[in-house]
Order: sequence, then C-alpha cells, then structure tokens
Amino acid sequence: MSETRRRVSVVLPCLNEASHIRESARKVARALEDAGVVPELVLVDDGSEDDTWEALLELARDLEGTRALRLSRRFGKEQALCAGIENATGDAVCVMDADLQHPPELLGEMVRAWRDEGFEVVEARKSDRGDESVLSRLEAKLFYSILRRLSGYDLRGASDYKLMDRKVVDAWMRLPERNLFFRGMSAWLGFRRKEIPFEVRSRAGGASGWNLRSLVRLAITGITAFSSLPIHIVTLTGFLFLLFALGLGAQTLYNFLTHHAQDGFTTVILLVLITGSATMIGLGVIGLYVSRIYDEVKGRPRYLIADRTDDGP
Repeated sequence: MSETRRRVSVVLPCLNEASHIRESARKVARALEDAGVVPELVLVDDGSEDDTWEALLELARDLEGTRALRLSRRFGKEQALCAGIENATGDAVCVMDADLQHPPELLGEMVRAWRDEGFEVVEARKSDRGDESVLSRLEAKLFYSILRRLSGYDLRGASDYKLMDRKVVDAWMRLPERNLFFRGMSAWLGFRRKEIPFEVRSRAGGASGWNLRSLVRLAITGITAFSSLPIHIVTLTGFLFLLFALGLGAQTLYNFLTHHAQDGFTTVILLVLITGSATMIGLGVIGLYVSRIYDEVKGRPRYLIADRTDDGP
C-alpha cells in the first residue's frame, strides 16, 4: 500500500443510534476517502435497546471496510471505545462520537497532520461547547479544574475526538487498568501531539445518555486513576486535627490545674461531631481507592463481545 493510501480506522461507539448511524457512518467514510486514506469503520454497539445492531449489520454488509461489534451488555462508553480500539487494524485509529457532534469534515485536517506533518496524536479540542446547557458547562468546568489541580493534566476543552498513530495505539493497549478514563490515559501516553479546535455541533438524532451521574462516575474514575492526592489530603487533615487536639488538650489541662474548668458537654459534642465527620469522609476517600484496587485485582475483562461481523484482527 502506498504512503498516500494508508489505512485509517475510525471507532464509533453506539448507544441507541439507529435513527442516524447510517448517515453518520457514510459521512465518516466519505471524509476519509476525501483525505486520501483507506477507511476502516469499527462500529461498537454498547448494549443498545433499539435497532442499532440491525443498522450496523446493514452497514457492515453495504459499506466496504466496515466492521461491527455488539457487546454482551451495556459496559459504558469508555469500554466500548476500548473494544473498538483493540479491534481496529489501521495505521492510525481515530475515535469519535456517532451522533456527528464531532464534525467528520475535521478528519481531513487530522489525517494531514498525522500523515504529512508527522504528529503521532492529533486531538480535537472544543473551542465552543455548542448548545450545551449552562449547568453542564459549569459541571464540566468544575470537573476539569479539580482534575487539573489533583493530577496536573489540563484537559479543559478536551474531547474523545482524536487520531492516534499505530505506535500510540499499541502503547495504549499495554495499559492494563479496567477503570478506564480515555482522555486521561491518552494524555498520560505523551508522544508528539497537535491540537485542532472545533465547535461542538447539535446531535444528528437521538438523546444524549450523559447526565450528572455519568459525570460524577467519570470524575471519580479520573481522579482516583491519576492522583493519590486525596489520600494525602486525608493524612494532612489528620495531622491538623492532631495539632488542634494537642492545643485543646493543653488548654483543658491548664484550666483544670488553675481551677477554671467549666462543666458542660458542648465542646465535647462539637469535637465528636467534627472528628467523626472527618473520619467518615476520610474512610470514604480511602474506600474509593480500595474499591478501584478490588476491581483491578479481580482481573475481569473490560468488555465481552456477543456478536461480530468478522473473525477479528
């Protein structure tokens, strides 16, 4: 295969996308053809409850270079991305949403930056979050601000829309964790990177499955996967309480020896409530990390494939 006809795989995780996945896949394939590469589409059905799988079977039959996977149940977007990446065979792998909020027209510029300029990771960064609600914008801003302070990774405006060279994909596949945070893991890898700004578009169809609960779960995964600072904060809080207790103990002993001690339980009750709350919060933070360790040591697969349209890579 010539240099100008290298193969680029595009991974599209799908959840209830039957109404528009045919249009989305054809636009992506057309954009790759226009960029001068051989397209490979890897469509992953993450436990859809509509006719998404039937639509993927039709695409795999009618659209050359298209492969479809159906997971045994809904594992989540991160796991669906993982399934697609691990089953892609291209010289580069691009990950994007199936609802066209990630504009396919940007693929040509991403391919040129990878093929002609030698960048190994080309990531699309949000310059405008589109018609996202004010609350969602604030939630995302808070999440990335906390993550930046705790982990040192600045993912503001980051998206899952990125193209990775095969060497980057191979490195990503060596990461063994089962609690996945794709944006953070790809940032951790490094390599030569280029950012391309884009504006988030309206969904081509269907409803978003993203909500506050999803964001909280992703935030917990991202923070616990890339920073141990919360545990150190618990330790620091313990030392602060120790200093406070020593000072209060010295004051109490002084009052007792000088016969100025007063009866009453207000101070004791407040101290019990404060220290008890701090203890419970500390145990909760430690419990998050213990639960992550528990998930990892079980060694269960990240996902299970129930059906596929080929024999695998």
